[in-house]
Amino acid sequence: MKTVTQFPHEVVETPDMAIVMPDGCRLSARVWMPADAAARPVPAIVEHLPYRKRDGTTARDCLTHPWLAGHGYACIRIDMRGNGDSEGLMEDEYTAQELQDACDAIAWIAAQPWCSGKVGMMGISWGGFNALQVAALRPPALKAIVTMCSTDDRFNDDVHYKGGLPLAELLGWGATMLSFTPRPPDPALRPDWRELWMQRTETNPMLHAIWAAHQTRDAYWKHGSVCEDYDAIEAAVLAVGGWGDAYKNTVSRLVSNLKAPAKGIIGPWIHKYPHFAKPEPIGFLQEMKRWWDHWLKGEDTGVEADPDMRLYLMDSVRPQTWYDTRPGRWIAEAEWPAPGLLEAVLHMGPGGSLAERPAPFSALVRSPADCGLHGGEYCAIYWGPELPDDQRRDDALSACFDSPALSEPMDIVGGPEVVLRLKADRPKAQVCVRLNDVHPDGASTRITWGVLNLTMRDSQEAPELLEPGREYEIRLKLDDIAWRVPAGHRLRVAVSSAYWPMVWPAPEQATLTLLEGRVRLPKRKLAEGAEWSFEAPEAAAPWAVDTLRPASNSRRIETDQKTGTVTLHLRDDFGAVRDADHGLENGSWVAETWSIHPDDPLSARGEAVWEQTHGRGDWQLRTVARTAITSDADAFRITGEVVATEGDTEVFRRSYDERIPRDWS
Repeated sequence: MKTVTQFPHEVVETPDMAIVMPDGCRLSARVWMPADAAARPVPAIVEHLPYRKRDGTTARDCLTHPWLAGHGYACIRIDMRGNGDSEGLMEDEYTAQELQDACDAIAWIAAQPWCSGKVGMMGISWGGFNALQVAALRPPALKAIVTMCSTDDRFNDDVHYKGGLPLAELLGWGATMLSFTPRPPDPALRPDWRELWMQRTETNPMLHAIWAAHQTRDAYWKHGSVCEDYDAIEAAVLAVGGWGDAYKNTVSRLVSNLKAPAKGIIGPWIHKYPHFAKPEPIGFLQEMKRWWDHWLKGEDTGVEADPDMRLYLMDSVRPQTWYDTRPGRWIAEAEWPAPGLLEAVLHMGPGGSLAERPAPFSALVRSPADCGLHGGEYCAIYWGPELPDDQRRDDALSACFDSPALSEPMDIVGGPEVVLRLKADRPKAQVCVRLNDVHPDGASTRITWGVLNLTMRDSQEAPELLEPGREYEIRLKLDDIAWRVPAGHRLRVAVSSAYWPMVWPAPEQATLTLLEGRVRLPKRKLAEGAEWSFEAPEAAAPWAVDTLRPASNSRRIETDQKTGTVTLHLRDDFGAVRDADHGLENGSWVAETWSIHPDDPLSARGEAVWEQTHGRGDWQLRTVARTAITSDADAFRITGEVVATEGDTEVFRRSYDERIPRDWS
């Protein structure tokens, strides 16, 4: 990535600009803008987040916002209400208050003398979510957004549920927010920091208990799901995703359904901004500049003529938990859905076959509860061993159906669909389907996957228990993908009745009987070479810090040979740094453990511990958040504790203990 220090506009920075809400709550913004913006007003780009501009997203902010400001924009990075250096309290994610604050901030920004009156909104993950949600509220000044790694459907494609099943990430992300929310403001900016800190710790919600209480697609999840009314969005939308990220499906749906101008880009990246993501970063700041220059400045940059979708078609690779590079090529579709895609249908058959013609078969699926340990993280984000590794162990615990070796390469572009006719011996059951690329030596790389809570086979709003022994036809869409299967490789459909710890197990081990099955593959004409190219990545100067503790991470599976319990141990140490400018220190680490006995789904247990440290000189704070989830047949139990210390003195402790009825999973 090229570092740029000279720009067309001289940039001035304001570390703490006050944006006061109508109710008097003061939000704090870090702002970069051209030095002459007061005389020559410029459009504004807003990023509205809970992750702390002072020491949370600072590394990426330094790369991104000064670059855009240097090209003629006022970039406003706002700490959301109740976070960082802003006042107020945060109750949940994507609340009506959060979205209204963003609308009020946009109106205030548009009215400033340094702003041209036109505003864009951008963000990744949380910021991508609320950019979509704010766009659906149509604040007058908001003309365009860039949404990255986000979702239009909070129930199906966020970190809480997938296919109607509770994700383990429900605890993982809940633990993160339990740790993130009570962090204090910087005393250098807020003399009332202690009062705000204590307010945050005392009111800190255990969000994963709230999420676990909403187990169907109810009004809670419909709020903020812009798929409920795509027509509400009138701003131009650039939607961006990564094949290594959890939110890849959103891009296709937005481009397919929005009436507003919409374009999509999906690369091979994990959950990061594409100008510094891995593998294969692109010149994404230049791409955003084209977008903003057109929609906020009225310049003809050609973005309206860009293909509807630009996708990185990945070559087959050996299964690995991390890739520094990823061979492939960029392909482009002028229209989306692409009219040139064909449907290749392969039928599951006797002897574990996957063939072009159907044939009668019957197969039993009764996966041990620990099937899925090699599935990787739901959302790869932390630069570590988080991608799915060799699938052969999980394949051995599944019913597998293999095609013959391909005689010619196949490009799969889009979301495969699996149709199964099956019956179960329990009223509650789940099914997981993985599409794998099997190498000539037997190594198995996961191409894509999907899961389904079988009580939600017909409706996520009104589930129904299964009638044991009754046959059902179910349809399951797998995640979108762009993948080339080489000649000589085989395709494998692996069907399991568990996928731990990706999803929480059913209360009883169910036996599924498969009676029919087929997979519909979106097959694209073979790409002969690159159909699109991006500029090389560049960014502004990186964050200047002194490293106090280096970052590290690990992922380890352990089997207790005496008890049979299997445990996945995860640790991500994000290190500790000191800001070279204002001296604020921060550090953090998280450790998760996921344990289960293969024969007992009710033995499932997830635990997470987060530590956050902040300081400057003799002022040193430490917060430790612990939380765990277990379940019996009737309820989930979620416990937690947050302990805060100042120096060596404990100043706060709070415990949580919630029992939540288990309805449909």
